[in-house]
Amino acid sequence: MWLKPEEVLLKNALKLWVTERSNDFFLLQRRRGHGEPTGRITGLLVGALDTVLDSNARVTPFRILLQVPGSQISWVIASGAAIEEVNKHWDWLVHNLLHSLSVFENKEDVASFVKGKVKGLIAEEVRSRQAAQEDDPEKFREALLKFELHFGLPSSEKLVTYYSCCCWKGRVPRQGFLYLSINHVAFYSFLLGKEVKFVIPWAEVTRLERVSTGLMTEAIRVSTRLRQREFSMFLNLEEAFLVIGQLADISVRRLLDSEGLELDRVLQQPTRITKRILEEQALREYVLALFRLPRGERLHEVVSCSVWTPHARCHTAGTLYTTDSYLCFSSRDEGNCILLIPLSEVLSIEKAESTSPLPNPIIVSIRTKKAFQLIELQDRDELVERLNSRLRALQWKWSMFRSRKGSRSTVHVMFECCYNSVQLCSVTVSVTQFSLNLCQNMEQVKERLWEDHFSEFGRGVHMFRTEKIQRLIAMGIPESLRGELWMTLSDASSDLESHQGYYISMVQQSMGHNNLATEEIERDLHRSLPDHPAFQNPTGIAALRRVLTAYAHRNPKIGYCQSMNILASVLLLYAKEEEAFWLLVAVCERMLPNYFNRRVIGAQVDQSVFEELISERLPELAEHVPDLSALSSVSLSWFLTLFLSVLPFHSAVCVVDCFFFHGIKAIFQLGLAVLDANAAHLSASTDDGQALMILTRMFIVCYLLIVFSFCFSSGQKFGDLTVQQIERLRCRHRVQVLQAHEDMIKENAVRTEMSLNSAAAAEAAAWCYSDLSHSFMERQYRLDRPQFKSLYGLLVPWPGGSDQSTDTVANRTFTLMDQDCDNLVSFREFASWLDTLYCEELNEKWEFIQFCKTLYSMFHGDPDENDLFQAIAKVTSLVLQIGEVGHRGHSLGSEAASQKQVTPGDAGVDASRGDGSSVAEKEWTVSYAQILASLLTEQVLVNFFEKPVDLSAKIAAAKEKQYHQRAGLLTMQQRTR
Repeated sequence: MWLKPEEVLLKNALKLWVTERSNDFFLLQRRRGHGEPTGRITGLLVGALDTVLDSNARVTPFRILLQVPGSQISWVIASGAAIEEVNKHWDWLVHNLLHSLSVFENKEDVASFVKGKVKGLIAEEVRSRQAAQEDDPEKFREALLKFELHFGLPSSEKLVTYYSCCCWKGRVPRQGFLYLSINHVAFYSFLLGKEVKFVIPWAEVTRLERVSTGLMTEAIRVSTRLRQREFSMFLNLEEAFLVIGQLADISVRRLLDSEGLELDRVLQQPTRITKRILEEQALREYVLALFRLPRGERLHEVVSCSVWTPHARCHTAGTLYTTDSYLCFSSRDEGNCILLIPLSEVLSIEKAESTSPLPNPIIVSIRTKKAFQLIELQDRDELVERLNSRLRALQWKWSMFRSRKGSRSTVHVMFECCYNSVQLCSVTVSVTQFSLNLCQNMEQVKERLWEDHFSEFGRGVHMFRTEKIQRLIAMGIPESLRGELWMTLSDASSDLESHQGYYISMVQQSMGHNNLATEEIERDLHRSLPDHPAFQNPTGIAALRRVLTAYAHRNPKIGYCQSMNILASVLLLYAKEEEAFWLLVAVCERMLPNYFNRRVIGAQVDQSVFEELISERLPELAEHVPDLSALSSVSLSWFLTLFLSVLPFHSAVCVVDCFFFHGIKAIFQLGLAVLDANAAHLSASTDDGQALMILTRMFIVCYLLIVFSFCFSSGQKFGDLTVQQIERLRCRHRVQVLQAHEDMIKENAVRTEMSLNSAAAAEAAAWCYSDLSHSFMERQYRLDRPQFKSLYGLLVPWPGGSDQSTDTVANRTFTLMDQDCDNLVSFREFASWLDTLYCEELNEKWEFIQFCKTLYSMFHGDPDENDLFQAIAKVTSLVLQIGEVGHRGHSLGSEAASQKQVTPGDAGVDASRGDGSSVAEKEWTVSYAQILASLLTEQVLVNFFEKPVDLSAKIAAAKEKQYHQRAGLLTMQQRTR
């Protein structure tokens, strides 16, 4: 264990300790006599000395010393009773600290740095042990006080966790603590008399990486739009990296995304987020992805157990995951044995008699007269009680559903496959190999193999999924079983069973509707599989139309996206129409989450993950093709269409077979195999264009014939890729993709505003979606009245006055700008307002301030305050005189009544937006032009309104003030709960 550094005299310790390992800064020593043959006098003396000492002072047999070259004083920093424990600490020091210490010129600084680092590791170890025992340990409270003291953030800023680490400043590491809160990542260090501290909002993080460069060991790099920060020497770098990625992902999704990617309910309130919540959410995401469960499923129990596997004649150890509607089991080695039991199939869950060979067993009986035995369950009684409670609730729900729905309708819209088999060349291959030849004898062989598999491993959703089924699927599922197995492997069959009549109702409700989705569907119907006979007749086209429009009606957030037509058409070839609908639901909502929306965020996240996997798994190719993002123009279609758009049909459906069994992992593996097979050609390419040409050539298919049979075997080159690795990569890369989208939208909005002069031209260049009255950029960046008033007070160029006056001006400015009366101000209108305030002359600027009830409040705090007051007094007198003259002579008459006017008694009336009503002759009036002319007579007022102001500095100050305003509001909301 790590020890608080204590001084020892090295020369006095040489007789009691033997040095086993050493370097320039550290010594690993063994207590003399420990582990030595008996009989040596020195060993006996040291052993006797240790024996007579009391238990509290007894010395551990191994220790690590920090030594400074040339000094007789060293410091004990670690000790242990076993050599394995001390070697672990030694390896950490060598790997993380040794190379970094050479940058210190003063050797005393080396000692201070290492001692500070060891103290930080001790604090983190204590925090980890205590956190496992209680929710709010004392060490965490101490860290929270330091966090609040060092950074001065609002009390509402919840600290989630903290880590001891080093931040690199140039070539010098600064030992300190990294604090992770719900909105920020903060670092504090005070070492060698120097203080280093900074705060980075999660919303500004654009990229997270694990890097290893120069003297640094493996480090976490946090990038923003302006700079990079690198942190290393974590006690547990993997855990820290995962938590950082989760917090950044949650914050960016909460602040930036407005289309899909909804956060789970527990994460929608940031103040409830804890490190334990993050761990539970990471586990839930992994379970949903591994078993391809509906996104709404909640994870309840996670229990170690063993399941009796009849095919292996033994119990297989693994983990049981229970959710709202499923019992899920996975062996310890991911993918070796998976069992999925929908609660809708379960008849009973009962305890059996516990024996020595079968401790704490339970029996799960299902409707097909099968039963599963689980043993070695801790807290078995409570687990069974909770499972039976959920089972009873589900059975009651089903009984109520059936009583309302009655028997299932026998009127189903069926799809008839009317295509001719495509004859391929007959090539004799081994049955254990994947083959693209679908000759009749091969089909019969595969059908017989599957029937044997069903008899041994079970049939239906709850069959055992092992390596044997992986090999059968890699060979290609028989045509006669493909629809059934797709429904089974995706568990779309459970959705179909629990939503009887749902598809027919969706078809009926969507009939007659004409919108953007239906127009796009009609345009793509004949492009789905244009060479396939099944979609060259009205029957096939009508079925495809019904499936796509029914899904668009079910899920308007997705509606219809390109490539959905290709997927749906292939599903229809092997499944009934209603089954194809539920398969499409499973693909779009569970197996490829967030793929099919306007921005294809999910697909782009996986493209980013794919690039990292290429760099990691194919380093030579990544070295020759430095810009891997260029590959996405080709590989994006691989992911969106599951290779259906680039492979011959009978090859592509075999990819779909593997996809339904493995999920997205199959597409990653096949994509890596394709690039690996073409690595030599890609490396020899001279530019990106040539590389892309190579990837799009048809000879890729020839390589696929070779690599596909090995692609999904656990022993092949990419077979060790796991669902857990993919989910962690997705979490981290989603931050980068969302920030890139946000930057692109902002850049396009600013570019459009700067380059286009007319509204018509702006609309033509905008991204028009379902709301045709506004471009996407305008709908993405719009302000309501409270938001605009807040920004008005922060950005207005003059010093400002009373809150009431500022609020009045802001209100009436908003009304003036809201020309379409939708109570929203677009980005274009807001930018024009800023441009007018900071760049235009007084003639243009005055229209934004003409509604002030008084001008005096605007000048408070200005250096020329007295001169401005005198000038406005003169202007007021002049306006009064003009008004009196006009009133006496009634010279304005009906002409004045039709003009835009204000009264001195209520100068806040909206003169620029007159309602056309006539003004009574007896009213005292003055025109806007007369007020403006009066103001122009005083140069000091002209100078005040035309004085240049630094907008960037104003915005920087506004950001800081706005943050504290929001934090204060959040604090008040929490107190009122």
